[in-house]
Amino acid sequence: MTDLSSVLWRARELLELLLFKLEEEQLLLASNRSRWLAHATREVEVVLDQIRQTEVARAAYSQAVAIELGLSAEASLGELADTAPAPWGDLLHQHRRAFLTLTSEISAMAEINRDLLTAGQRAARETMLAFADTVETYSPQGKAVSGGLRRPSLVDEAI
Repeated sequence: MTDLSSVLWRARELLELLLFKLEEEQLLLASNRSRWLAHATREVEVVLDQIRQTEVARAAYSQAVAIELGLSAEASLGELADTAPAPWGDLLHQHRRAFLTLTSEISAMAEINRDLLTAGQRAARETMLAFADTVETYSPQGKAVSGGLRRPSLVDEAI
């Protein structure tokens, strides 16, 4: 139980770190500061890799505890918490609640970041199309083609 609790604490710390990294990424996106976006994304990927590694250890400890408690090896954290003796049951319930809260916050943050990325990409494309005065599409053969003629454009240097 001690090993399982330790790995659950580590997983919670990593989920909180992931939430922080996603919020950093969101701040960069919202402020249109793309210079550091690749670094922020790389940091998110590093944390995700650490979470995957921790998940392997968590699964192993959870299986051992489940078998020790007479449950199926695939027992959920909620089932472990319901069966575990005091004070372990309460601690496992706390971990479960924290995981549910963190995953909900992470999902919401990831959705917002996805929306910001999509909006930024759309704005950049529309700006480029305004300068090019043409729309690129695909021919029936799958080749990129311009849908209009290019003409001279005036560019405001303040942009």
